[in-house]
Amino acid sequence: MRVAFRTDASSQIGTGHVMRCLTLADALREQGAECQFVSREHDGHLMDHIRSRGYAAHALPTPRANTLFESDLAHASWLGVDWQTDTDQTRVALGSAAVDWLIVDHYALDSRWESAMRSSCKRIMAIDDLADRQHDCDLLLDQNYGSSAKRYRGLISEDCAQCHGPEYALLKPVYAERRAQMLARDGQVCRVLIYFGGGSDAVNLTLLAVQAFQSPELAHIALDIVVGAAYAHHSSLEELVAQRGKATIYWQLPDLADLMAKADLAIGAGGATTWERCCMGLPTIVISVAENQRAACEALSADKLIDYLGHIDQVNSELVRDRVLFFVKNSDLLLELSEKGMKLVDGNGIECVVDKIRTIS
Repeated sequence: MRVAFRTDASSQIGTGHVMRCLTLADALREQGAECQFVSREHDGHLMDHIRSRGYAAHALPTPRANTLFESDLAHASWLGVDWQTDTDQTRVALGSAAVDWLIVDHYALDSRWESAMRSSCKRIMAIDDLADRQHDCDLLLDQNYGSSAKRYRGLISEDCAQCHGPEYALLKPVYAERRAQMLARDGQVCRVLIYFGGGSDAVNLTLLAVQAFQSPELAHIALDIVVGAAYAHHSSLEELVAQRGKATIYWQLPDLADLMAKADLAIGAGGATTWERCCMGLPTIVISVAENQRAACEALSADKLIDYLGHIDQVNSELVRDRVLFFVKNSDLLLELSEKGMKLVDGNGIECVVDKIRTIS
């Protein structure tokens, strides 16, 4: 089976789309599939990382700065070109032989792009989180909490196969493996994991979170701080960590399973890492960093699956400090968050998605 992925990473988009596609590609490769990627060379692209994982990666041209084009899609600017240009360039990248599956994970592409790509593939899978545009696909995956067929009514054809909810979360197998080996949590807060994604963290929420632990009341807590390769605030973070002590900075880790297993509490963004933390039963104080994360964070918080502190423009280090202190004094609530998260995500979603793809093939 020949599979092609069309997805992008950038300083604006982040790394989550590419990373979850890589996880799916790894699982498909284990089943004998030949996988390749098509990505545009945005600032902050992950082409080298994709190739380091053993995949062919076709680079689409870097978009010209300040390019303007009309589109009715909310995230159209993330593409960098109009969808017709992207279609033409993707066709060239894939060559004349049709792939068995074209998997598209991109908020700036919809049914128009997918329909135009039908001649280059036998089947199309769309990975979506937003349900804000139409799709022409044979399989749709929305791994978000509360997603259902009703959410996509009128956006996909009636005969499109669908996978909905965190039971289909695209997690690396290491999370389920490490989860099975973990010691039971006791509700005490002795170690905290801080991670705001593998992108640039442009507003430096990482530093804001670390500043919260300057309080003498939190001096006993050890910190594991993880940042991506594009993180641009190295010196200020290192200086603060040196002042505080009892903290370790990690750069661009392949996964967070070990750190999540050791941590008692996490502070981070919404998005795909949510399902990793739930799988590991790691209670989390969440700050949404993009508009498309707000609704999911609010829903998860309402059902006591995360502790949602607010959007990026609503938080400061004092709020983070006060919330950590609250959980230090309320171990029962931490254990409740942990238990509910583990019940929601078992870590085997990738197997379910691969089985679905093979069934349709």
